[in-house]
Amino acid sequence: MIQALIFDVFGTCVDWRNSVARAVARQLPGVDATAFAEAWRAEYDPAMARIRDGGRGYVPLDDLHLENLHRTAQNFGVEAPDSLNTAWERLDPWPDVTDGLNAMRQTRIIAPCSNGSIALMTRLARYAQLPWDCILGAEIARDYKPKPAVYLASCAALRLPAHAVMMVAAHNGDLHAARAAGLKTAFVPRPAEHGPGQTTDLAPDAEWDIVADDFNDLAARLS
Repeated sequence: MIQALIFDVFGTCVDWRNSVARAVARQLPGVDATAFAEAWRAEYDPAMARIRDGGRGYVPLDDLHLENLHRTAQNFGVEAPDSLNTAWERLDPWPDVTDGLNAMRQTRIIAPCSNGSIALMTRLARYAQLPWDCILGAEIARDYKPKPAVYLASCAALRLPAHAVMMVAAHNGDLHAARAAGLKTAFVPRPAEHGPGQTTDLAPDAEWDIVADDFNDLAARLS
């Protein structure tokens, strides 16, 4: 029986692209805000890869985001205020997320398993009304997904075996890593995450334990 659900957050629960672009447009007028948001996000995985590969000790995502902000701003030929980094704490949830999470929370523990720090995830939860029972993920593991340690540290923090925990994500790669670590898996597509030209993660690429249309559908399938 699934006793806990842990969730990818950026892209699966919240719309980072439009939300960050909105903040960029406000603080950097004259810049192509959507292009800037996408370029900033494109620095995300390379920055974490250096830590996953052992080339750098653990650094919280807040700090990586700030480093990436200044790198992106330099590439765009502008100066960005440090305060723009808090854009990642004010991301809008997808329309189905809050109601769906509240429904799932009636019967299961729910928590993020994000690469975001505890501070970032806490502030984002307050902004987006994400009703988590606790905050799990990268900071408790001192590493970044898709390393197995991140998923397993979340299970261990709940004192649950991996097979009693389901990872929910809109990204097939996240689910492949979670399944390899022994967790159950649920895929929820977010075809608008990367805008109208999105070509990745439009459909499941494996037989995940559940494939749901959205969080409300997932809650119904788990009831």
